[in-house]
Amino acid sequence: MTIRSEQRAADLWDDDGGHTPSNTGDSPMPDHPDNFVAKTFAIPELYGISPGNIREHLEFYKGYVKFANHIQNRIRETPKDEAHAYELALLQRRFAYEYDGTKHHEVYFEQFVGGPGACVQGGPFLNRVAEDFGTFEALVDCLKEIALTRGVGWVMLYSDPETGRLIPHWLDEHHIGLLSGLRLILALDMWEHAYLCDYPASEKKQYVEAFFDNLSWIKVEARFGK
Repeated sequence: MTIRSEQRAADLWDDDGGHTPSNTGDSPMPDHPDNFVAKTFAIPELYGISPGNIREHLEFYKGYVKFANHIQNRIRETPKDEAHAYELALLQRRFAYEYDGTKHHEVYFEQFVGGPGACVQGGPFLNRVAEDFGTFEALVDCLKEIALTRGVGWVMLYSDPETGRLIPHWLDEHHIGLLSGLRLILALDMWEHAYLCDYPASEKKQYVEAFFDNLSWIKVEARFGK
């Protein structure tokens, strides 16, 4: 008796859906040149966001790295034939969740390194802000308003390489609603794990205020200029 492809896929989905895979435990992923490596961030003491919250949040980030590698390895190991096509499709879909979770967190944490910093007055970024939003304060108010969207997700600020326009956006989860062809220059994590050590869900607005108090706009400006 053979196990149907759909049943194998259901079991696989459970393994790759946020639970520790039974075949990996806490052991490191097999060494492979394409495996991702968790980055470290020299984050100073932050206003309104505790060191404990940052430590817990970094552990979440490492989990995304671990599972991105795990899924990559499963894809490499799974036979590329019709019998396994359903499993491979689920793995490919799940990979986007883990990979984007990894990369968005790296943008998020990097924004705290070096402490808060202001943009260059009269520089290309602030000139673009004035063109698209009128004032810098209007841009920040727009991003804060988006952050209060119900549900979990990300507040993103993109720049369009073709037009230079700044495009604020709400992103569900990590991979649903991505905008193609844009450059990510600011990322605000609005999943509850980003702030629950410091604020209850009903006070997430305070977390949003703390994020902007600690944000290095220098990093945002540098991404805009790439």
